[in-house]
Amino acid sequence: MSTTSDTRNEMVQRGADSVFRCYQCATCSSVCKLAPEGSPFPRKQMLLAQWGRLERLAGDPAVWLCHQCNDCTVHCPRDARPGDVMQVIRAKAVEDLATPRFLGKLVGRARLSWPLLLGGPLLFWLLVLYALNGLAIPQVPVGQLVYDQFVPHWLIYLVFFPVAGAAALAMLISGSRFWSKLQGAGERRGTLLGNLLPVLWEIATHRRFGKCDAAGGRRWGHFWLLWGFVGALVATTLAIVSLYLLNHYPLELDHPFKWVGNAAAAMLVVGGILLLGYRLREDSPLGHSTAYDNFFLAVVLLVVFTGILTELGRFYFRPSLACSIYIVHLGSIVTLFGTFPYSKFAHFVYRTLAMVHERMTARTN
Repeated sequence: MSTTSDTRNEMVQRGADSVFRCYQCATCSSVCKLAPEGSPFPRKQMLLAQWGRLERLAGDPAVWLCHQCNDCTVHCPRDARPGDVMQVIRAKAVEDLATPRFLGKLVGRARLSWPLLLGGPLLFWLLVLYALNGLAIPQVPVGQLVYDQFVPHWLIYLVFFPVAGAAALAMLISGSRFWSKLQGAGERRGTLLGNLLPVLWEIATHRRFGKCDAAGGRRWGHFWLLWGFVGALVATTLAIVSLYLLNHYPLELDHPFKWVGNAAAAMLVVGGILLLGYRLREDSPLGHSTAYDNFFLAVVLLVVFTGILTELGRFYFRPSLACSIYIVHLGSIVTLFGTFPYSKFAHFVYRTLAMVHERMTARTN
C-alpha cells in the first residue's frame, strides 16, 4: 500500500497536488450531474487519493464514469480541482493496468518520453526502407506518384498487422483485468453483451457530455473525433476492397471511396481543432492539461494532417517531398496504434466497461 507521503509525491509529480487542499465539503459531488444518486463522486475519490489508496481507485467505476465536465472544479471553494485530480487518477489507472507494465510507464511519462515514442517508429521506417530499396524515391513526374512504388503494400501489412495485433492483445488483457477489479464494486445482473449495445449507443451520441455545463463544448470535439476514427476505419476497409476485390487502385481524388476517407479526415480535423482550441484557452473550463493528454492529441493531429498532405502530395508535390511526408505519416500511425492500450485511446475501453458495469449493477436506479 502506498503511504500518504508517497502519494503526495506522485500526485505532485503528475500535476495533481491540489488534491491535498480538499477538506471534504462535498460540493463537487453535489454539483456533478453525472454521478449516480446512490454513489456520488468525486468526493470519495478525492479522499482515497489523499489517503494514498490508489490501488482501490484502479477498480473504481466512478473514476471512468467521470467525463471531466469540471463543474466540480468551477464550484470548488478550495480550488482543489477535482476534475484535474480525476484525470490524473485515470492516467495512473491506465499505467497500473497496462500490459506490459513498462510500456504503460513509458507512455505515462510522455513529457520526457515523447521523442522516443514518436522518433522510434520514424527511425524504424527509415532503416527498413533503406535496407529494402536504399530510400530510393520513385523518379516520376508530379501527379503520377504511386506510394506502393516506394513502400510496398506487403511491407505495410507486415508491420501494421503485428503492431495492431499486439496492441489489441494487450488491451484485451488489461481490459479483462479491469473488468475483474470492477467485481468488487457491486453485484452484476445480466450479461456483458446484453448491456454493451445500449452503452455503445450512449457513447456514439455522447449523451452524457451534454449534461456538462463548464466544459459542455468538449462534447462535440470528442464526438467528431470518435466518428472520424470510425470513418477512417470504413475508408481503410473500402480501400482494401478496391485493391483486392475490385482491382482498382490507386483511387482518384473524386472516387466515392475517397469521399468517405475525406469526410473522415474532415471530422478528425474538426474534432482535433475544437479540443486543441479548448486546451489553448487560458480560461478553459477543461482544467489543466498534462503532457500525457497533450501527447495523445498531438499524435492524432499529426496522423490526420500528414495523412491529408500524403493524399495531396500524390497529385501536387514533388515525389521526394510526398514520400518524406508519407514516412512521417506511417511512423505516426505506428505510434498511435502501438500506444493504444497505454494512452488516452484506452479510455474508450475502460469507460465503456465502467458504463456497462454501471448498468449491470443498476447503480442509476
